[in-house]
Amino acid sequence: MRRVSGSLFGLAYGDALGAPTEFLGMKQIHKRYGPDGPRDFERTPALVTDDTQMALAVAEGLVDALRNPPLDAKLITPMWRRRFVDWLHDPENNRAPGNTCLRACEGLDRGLPWEEATQIGSKGCGANMRVTPVALAPGLRDDQRAGAAQLQAALTHGHPTGLAASELTAFATRWLLDGMSPADLPAALRQRANEQRTVYRHDWLGALWTHSHDASAEAFIARGWDDCLAVLDRLDAALLRPDRDADPCEATGAGWIAEEAFATGLYCFLLFPDDPVAAIRRGAASSGDSDSIACLAGAFAGAHLGMDAWPAEWASHIEYADRLTAIADAWEPPAARGVVP
Repeated sequence: MRRVSGSLFGLAYGDALGAPTEFLGMKQIHKRYGPDGPRDFERTPALVTDDTQMALAVAEGLVDALRNPPLDAKLITPMWRRRFVDWLHDPENNRAPGNTCLRACEGLDRGLPWEEATQIGSKGCGANMRVTPVALAPGLRDDQRAGAAQLQAALTHGHPTGLAASELTAFATRWLLDGMSPADLPAALRQRANEQRTVYRHDWLGALWTHSHDASAEAFIARGWDDCLAVLDRLDAALLRPDRDADPCEATGAGWIAEEAFATGLYCFLLFPDDPVAAIRRGAASSGDSDSIACLAGAFAGAHLGMDAWPAEWASHIEYADRLTAIADAWEPPAARGVVP
């Protein structure tokens, strides 16, 4: 099924489809595209945003790191730091990048310790729009995947909700990749959030929590998990009365912040679990951060359904297709690539 490829390309497809609608209201979207939103890319190559660019930075850092396992914070932090600074100076970093990412990467570029460069008060969706590669990387234990998901967020977004939402985004994608039924995701995510509520990953996050106002590391991380549990309540309520035609942001939030981007992207996928194009179109036709919502919906859908579920012609139309393919080739199981052991 080529689920790794499906998820990576799905992220980029959703990002590109949602980019033109990111700052439009629903009336503007309906007038320009009709009630179901954009049907196809507006140009070739289909341009993505900083969402895909930073996901590529995370992925390519991981590809390098996994050549010398085991994965831990000491190994991956300098690799991600370098990739993030490279992104900061890339001439193609001109797609309305988030201010939090820019400020934090500028601090990294100046040589600040990442715990000082990060924006401790920001839980913007930039924390988890780029976490999908952590879900797709092969051979990681759950504790490694959770730690890496939180660390890649923490390098720029130090708020605990950004960390928790990134972990849930990564685990939802991984569970779909491993065959979990979409219907089982909300309960599994709630269980994960409750189990991890006071787990602070010192070996990955170091003394990050001391830069906050919290009395302890456990109190710091619990704030993030509590925000995620609250948005899971909203997701559960929306799924009791799903409305495929309504603005998804009305149900689970506009997606500018991490927990809402996670929940609204997941909601779009769960509205159309067997139709990935409809899922990202629903994300693109939303009143909030449409490119981030659609990119997460695409990552979930691709992990569930695989590459062949997407329109075949899109693979040659999307920007950075060569880099996406290289990552997928590194991580796709041999059987999925048609390789006989």
